[in-house]
Amino acid sequence: MRRTLRALMAAGLLAAGSIVAVALGGTAAADTVICEQYGSTVIQNRYVVQNNRWGTTAQQCINVTSTGFEITTQNGSSPTNGAPTAYPSIFVGCHYTNCSPGTNLPIQVSQISSASSSINYRYVSGATYNASYDIWLDPSPKRDGVNQMEIMIWLNRQGPIQPIGSPVGTATIDGRSWEVWRGNNGGNNVISYLAPSAISSANLNLLAFINDTRNRGAITNSWYLTSIQAGFEPWQGGAGLAVTNFSAAVNGGGNNPPPTTPPPTTPPPGGGACAVKYTANSWNNGFTADVQITNTGSRTINGWTLAYSLPAGQQVTNSWNATVNQSGSSVTARNVGHNGTIAPGGTASFGYQGALSGGYANPTNFTLNGTQCR
Repeated sequence: MRRTLRALMAAGLLAAGSIVAVALGGTAAADTVICEQYGSTVIQNRYVVQNNRWGTTAQQCINVTSTGFEITTQNGSSPTNGAPTAYPSIFVGCHYTNCSPGTNLPIQVSQISSASSSINYRYVSGATYNASYDIWLDPSPKRDGVNQMEIMIWLNRQGPIQPIGSPVGTATIDGRSWEVWRGNNGGNNVISYLAPSAISSANLNLLAFINDTRNRGAITNSWYLTSIQAGFEPWQGGAGLAVTNFSAAVNGGGNNPPPTTPPPTTPPPGGGACAVKYTANSWNNGFTADVQITNTGSRTINGWTLAYSLPAGQQVTNSWNATVNQSGSSVTARNVGHNGTIAPGGTASFGYQGALSGGYANPTNFTLNGTQCR
């Protein structure tokens, strides 16, 4: 809910004309203090720095320098099982009609040849917060409102907080291992990459994160990158947190090829044995499911479609690592490009989130390319 609430609050205040920013749309030559809820300023004639106090009425102030910003006052406090108080941040691209000077965003993913960013953070103790990137994408070249896809990169977290959704696996990007979370906050889908330990300085290949998100079936190459943002989400405290340096660059002229999806084939007799492991986590009105397919046969499976029926009251809402369609109770899950081949003894995994009405039960009957699985 946090992104949607932040978005709706910002949109409503903009419509009412009630925002008074210290340097809204201006350029910060010397240090600039911003305490207004959605106040912003421009640095280096390239980046926008925003206070973005969307989740609390308590005062928050940032001091904007020529290379970044510092939180000087943060009086808000939010429960750690809910949304943060704010997202003070620096960005390139477009955020609610506020576009950074000279930006080439939005840009279609297929046209990106490189997307990179470097950052230096200064952390403090005794506060509850994350230090994170927000990378926003949408099927249209959107310059205002909520985008449909949010990639978060958590470089640090302090306190009992966690990304939206649930963990779905790991990814190795930029020579680091990241824990991958997936979920939906009520307004957009979110994939989060969580560093196992704090990173205070990084040079990130953002295109690699975008491609990993695409390979999980969350976006396609026809989608648009609209903004790259970096900052902090504080829940409690946070004065002294700072981005001391930030840069980001997105270059066009690329030809980012989509993953190839081999057509499903029916395994030959005796070569298509399979096993399915279905692991679910349910709550009062929803659930997530992680599905692992194992090729227990002697021949490679090139392209797969898994079919089964969901018990009454279950409806798939979003999926990853497979294209999942539901008609009534019948579900078909088809591989995406990176997991269409399953060698003998190998596995392929996918997952999804769903709405739940009534009691929860796992499906029990699975067929892979028409062959019964155990």
